[in-house]
Amino acid sequence: MPYALGIDVGGTFTDAVASDGAGRIVSAKTPTTPPNREVGVMKAIEDLAAELGIGVGELLAQTDYIAHGTTASINALVQGEVADVGLIATKGHRDAIYIMNAEGRTLGRSAHEIQDTLRQRKPAPLIPKYRALEVTERMDYTGNVLVPLDEDEVRRVAQSLVDQGVEAIAVCLLWSFKNPAHEQRVRQLIHEIAPDLYVTLSSEVSPRIREFSRTSTTIMNAQVGPKLRTYLLPLQKQLEEGGLRGPLLVMQSEGGTITADRAPEHAITTIGSVLSGGVIGGKRLAEQLGHRNVITTDVGGTTFLAGLIVDGEPVMAPGSIVNQFPINAATIRVHTIGSGGGALASVDAGGNLRLGPQSAEAVPGPACYGNGGTRPTNTDANLVLGILSERGLLGGRKPLRLDLAREAIRVHVAEPLGLTVEQAAIAIHEVQNAQAGDLLRRSVVQAGYDPRDFVAYAFGGAGPAHCAGYCQDLGVREVVVPLGPVASAFSAYGLAASDVSLSAELSDPSAFPVEHTVLESHYARLEADLQRALDRQKVKFHDVVLEREVDLRYSMQVTELSTAVPDETFTESTGDEILERFEEQYERINGSGSGFREAGVQAITYRMRAKAGLGFPVELPRVAQGDGEDPSQALLGERSVCLDSRLGFVTTPVYDYSGLRAGHVLQGPAIVEVPTTVVVVPDGVTGTVDHLGNLVLRYQGGQPS
Repeated sequence: MPYALGIDVGGTFTDAVASDGAGRIVSAKTPTTPPNREVGVMKAIEDLAAELGIGVGELLAQTDYIAHGTTASINALVQGEVADVGLIATKGHRDAIYIMNAEGRTLGRSAHEIQDTLRQRKPAPLIPKYRALEVTERMDYTGNVLVPLDEDEVRRVAQSLVDQGVEAIAVCLLWSFKNPAHEQRVRQLIHEIAPDLYVTLSSEVSPRIREFSRTSTTIMNAQVGPKLRTYLLPLQKQLEEGGLRGPLLVMQSEGGTITADRAPEHAITTIGSVLSGGVIGGKRLAEQLGHRNVITTDVGGTTFLAGLIVDGEPVMAPGSIVNQFPINAATIRVHTIGSGGGALASVDAGGNLRLGPQSAEAVPGPACYGNGGTRPTNTDANLVLGILSERGLLGGRKPLRLDLAREAIRVHVAEPLGLTVEQAAIAIHEVQNAQAGDLLRRSVVQAGYDPRDFVAYAFGGAGPAHCAGYCQDLGVREVVVPLGPVASAFSAYGLAASDVSLSAELSDPSAFPVEHTVLESHYARLEADLQRALDRQKVKFHDVVLEREVDLRYSMQVTELSTAVPDETFTESTGDEILERFEEQYERINGSGSGFREAGVQAITYRMRAKAGLGFPVELPRVAQGDGEDPSQALLGERSVCLDSRLGFVTTPVYDYSGLRAGHVLQGPAIVEVPTTVVVVPDGVTGTVDHLGNLVLRYQGGQPS
């Protein structure tokens, strides 16, 4: 029987899901094993095989594909654990990466931080200046050669960087996105000197106008590419030697996968791979439940993530910011804060309780894990509050130490604030809910949407324990906790259910609308580029869907909006139709009447995406129907739980999820225990098990507006 596997390597846990395409899905959860994360991956696959009752070799031999999401790229960039990179730029232009287009102090900063001018600082440069070298060449803005490439100079510069011991070279020449010939020749010359050296070209990684962002993207691709290659290729070999017959696919930020042997070339596209998995899982579940607008919320061990699905599709962004440097890689728009189950609680110098962004991660983990951690986390607070049982996680294979949790909270939070351990624990719990709720509100409203038009999905190891709290004041219609066979491995389910996705783009700044023949020419070129990229994947596709968009802006503005381009044949009226879509989107985000066509509109970058289906049906199966609404058959017992500082500890029924059936209704307060998570149903909330085994939370008397 064929299988599809999804593996989500997070900072704390590695989650895995296996589907046979015929309605059976099993999941596994195991601690992540840094720095050798492949050990945790193989352990997760072993656990999946055990759940299926077969050997690892048999599972791999019957696997059509493995879709893998990893934090390796993003963690490397954030923590600075990257390859030593050299830069080759056009003579006179190497300093673009240091000048930072006069926006280095503000990129990626909140409005409050931007206003605090005295504390604004440029980030440390991506590479030292002695590794940023120049060569003589020049194209004009149309791609015509003005000054030929000085090949002898390239050889001298390349040899200098090799002698410095660089692990990779980034090549970013002026106007190369219009004509990549000089960059391609530079790579050939480098490989004459160092055949195995990792070389990345801006014309392949980021063929967009704007020198600073294109250079930063290319450098960061070179920084993470070698280590991603070092991780993925041996893992792929190990899997193949174990019997894997299908490809190892790697999730990209834009919500689709790419084969592991091609992923290191485009390493920068994988920085949001784990973040995207949950949104894609939410999209698949929304298709089954008939929801068009969804807020996906994922509380893992390290982070809290929020993404949007609007009219059935994830909300996208043309790029992102990491460490105050822009990255030109299309991505699902995911908002993130360091506020997961392992977020560290502390008291700052002003006597304020802080939660995150630092995390206990997998090692040493929360204090209650008993692995040497001594600082309190959100997980420790939930144990003290009775939300978690001392039996712990992973079906009892990970027992929790209440005494260690209490001691950590006492020393680091309770005594500094003059509180009891219980008061400190509920304060940590409520700060977590408040931080998550604030992020949700901002991510929805700032995108121009009304939360009352959305349903929230909550997953991850800690999401089900907090979702009723952080969604309480948001105004959503209901909160769906995906349980069934995936529980806290929901992001891994999203990986298994994803398609291969590739994108191609070209910059051609000009007044808009343009002639329909220009549109035809641009998108024909992009389609040809995508077809070549799909052919290189060496994967058999079930079907391929192409999507087109263009980045537009009003003249004199500095930011663009990605605007959908009709998929029918281009006509003389197509440009006007695209312009109307742009203005509608602009006014939805910035307010009615904010558009001003008289200022003129400019097109900057044209883009096309290919979504190639793998033809494997990964849908959540239906669960057994209960005899009625009474869930008493699943009742485990009662324990004292504190879910609200105003109510204190209350005797609360505890249910075993495996005993619940479709149609069962739980009245809060209640706790539902799942092997890899717990669901909190507070007082005033009703939980109903739907036909897929999800627990649907509704606020009694309606949601506050």
